[in-house]
Amino acid sequence: MGALDVLLKPRSVAVVGASADPSKMTGRPVGYLMKHGFSGAVYPVNPRADAIGDLRCYPDIASLPEAPDVGLILLGPERAEAAVRDLAARGTAAAIVLASGYGEASPEGAARQAALKEAAGSMRLLGPNTIGLVNLSDRITLSASGALEVGELPPGRISLVSQSGGILGSLLSRAADRGIGFAKLLSTGNEADIDSADMIDLLVDDAETDVIAVYMEGLRRPDAFRAAARRAAEANKPIVVFKVGRSESGARSAASHTGALAGPDRLYDAFFQQLGVIRAQVFSDLLDIPGALACGRRLSGRRVAVLTSTGGAGTLVADACGLAGFDLPVPDAATVERLSVVGDSGQAAHDRNPVDVTLAGLQPKLLRTSLRALLDSPSYDALITIVGSSALAQPELVADALFECQAESDKPILAYVSPHAPHVLRALNSRGIPALASPESCASVLEAMLPRGVPPIPVAPAPAVTTLPAGPANEAEAKALFAGYGITPVREIIAATPEEAGRAAATLGGRVVLKVLSRQILHKSELGAVKVNLDPADVAAEAAAMLVRLKAQGAPEPEGLLVQEMARGGVEMILGFVRDPQLGPAILLGMGGVTAELIKDTAMRLLPLAESDVDAMLAELKTRPLLEGYRGAPVADVAALRQAVLGFARMAGALGERLVEAEINPLFVMPEGQGIRAADGLLVLGD
Repeated sequence: MGALDVLLKPRSVAVVGASADPSKMTGRPVGYLMKHGFSGAVYPVNPRADAIGDLRCYPDIASLPEAPDVGLILLGPERAEAAVRDLAARGTAAAIVLASGYGEASPEGAARQAALKEAAGSMRLLGPNTIGLVNLSDRITLSASGALEVGELPPGRISLVSQSGGILGSLLSRAADRGIGFAKLLSTGNEADIDSADMIDLLVDDAETDVIAVYMEGLRRPDAFRAAARRAAEANKPIVVFKVGRSESGARSAASHTGALAGPDRLYDAFFQQLGVIRAQVFSDLLDIPGALACGRRLSGRRVAVLTSTGGAGTLVADACGLAGFDLPVPDAATVERLSVVGDSGQAAHDRNPVDVTLAGLQPKLLRTSLRALLDSPSYDALITIVGSSALAQPELVADALFECQAESDKPILAYVSPHAPHVLRALNSRGIPALASPESCASVLEAMLPRGVPPIPVAPAPAVTTLPAGPANEAEAKALFAGYGITPVREIIAATPEEAGRAAATLGGRVVLKVLSRQILHKSELGAVKVNLDPADVAAEAAAMLVRLKAQGAPEPEGLLVQEMARGGVEMILGFVRDPQLGPAILLGMGGVTAELIKDTAMRLLPLAESDVDAMLAELKTRPLLEGYRGAPVADVAALRQAVLGFARMAGALGERLVEAEINPLFVMPEGQGIRAADGLLVLGD
């Protein structure tokens, strides 16, 4: 058994700094261990007390009768380090440090945190600045959270990993009030040693955990999280993450358009999507979605039936589902016939969706008839039942009907409780019926129930060898490197003088584009260093005038001029690379051209990239119809675009840490069968 397994299920616990006063925070943990039924040995350590309750109190760690499996340290930072060192010397598997004032507080605190980790040696360390952990499956509470004051904490199949101790307590108490059970709740705090990726990986192997919920502030080890998430997907244990920090401005200072279009939160979206991780959009989703997934139902399609006895609430749910992209088809003829036996009072509406059975909400037998008709119908993949005010007096009647009918079908059933009725929510959730308090939550839960796969990990490319020096490359150098990875540039000629540029234009034939060639001028259009749609006869004069303008603006001396064929008839895309300091390298794909930053229609994925990732990126673009022959335009060569993106990703992977920035904007996607053309290129390399 590993140290983390012991941390989760210790047979003995030393509570260092335990107080005999239960009203104090340091007096809570021993009481909680007793109250919630811990069956192992508890060793309070306090030199100023002989006993705490019926337990003998020990003056120091050296006096303990055995090396405890886990040490729960309630001391302040000034004494916690010594306690950690003493526990490590006794051979304790893991220690939990609750105190704050470490890396989250100041540089001095960061130094104390490093010393704490050093004192632990090979002993594992949870925290500091953590509220601890709660194992409800085995009735082990290694925490000082006031949420443990709750009398009944039902065990369940959801486990939580939270970087915030306060959020752990918040969700534990909310879940108990809603009738939703947790298996394990783990607060990682400052993550001096054990981090969220460690805990997720641990829970993948936990027999009592079916769903893993995560409250995330940041990632210390993205690769470890990626590996744990893939293991969870293979074990069919969905991960639901609520990631804070969505309001950060995100646009870092960069030479490329890609840097302005890629923000840290968008990269987290991409990161989660590639791993099949479900992102909770609002905090309430972090309880609603895992609570529903723990029931074990999954959605095979997007067709939803809504059964209501109150028209307004049914419309709210239908609207929320419709906005989320779900279909609400009217019942088929056979289902309408089955529903017609519910009543003929004229108050029911059986031939539309939501299905309004006004009287059935008061009559459980009729409610069962309606539920069975919709669940049996081949027209629907899921059912949402509106629980109205009629259930307030006897919520068990509705709960019994839903429970009975759910057992007869493998389709998901959700209940939207329309009145404010916590006891009704609790009655339904405790019976395994996902009960929700908002219409929008119904749509979020259904979306989370849809199948999501994890693409295979692509083979890493061999390291690239390039003679280009560190710093920006000029456009011709950049496109030559891109061409080595299958990205065809437009035809172009380098010229040293305006006269050479004129002669080059004549050899290309047709209208041309004129640019300066410079490693220092990366956004040429902003300085008037690019002209499009020129007649070859005008190129020499325009080149001379361009050089004069640049000199007048104090621009760097260019290395030459670049004359290109004028690309026509394609869709302009942007293809870029960005490196996030936390998550690492990523690829951006979107609508390109000079309006790229204005339109901001892009999709992103982290490296390495699989072909399915490229298809998913294309599917996310709102302007995707432009590639599909919008309003009679030719269908674009999407197959060539897909290979260009994969080639660009291989290049980025091969260059590794040397690649600082890279971008192609515009990348022309020509009509089907004609390939792609890189019309511009930006490349910045490091040492």
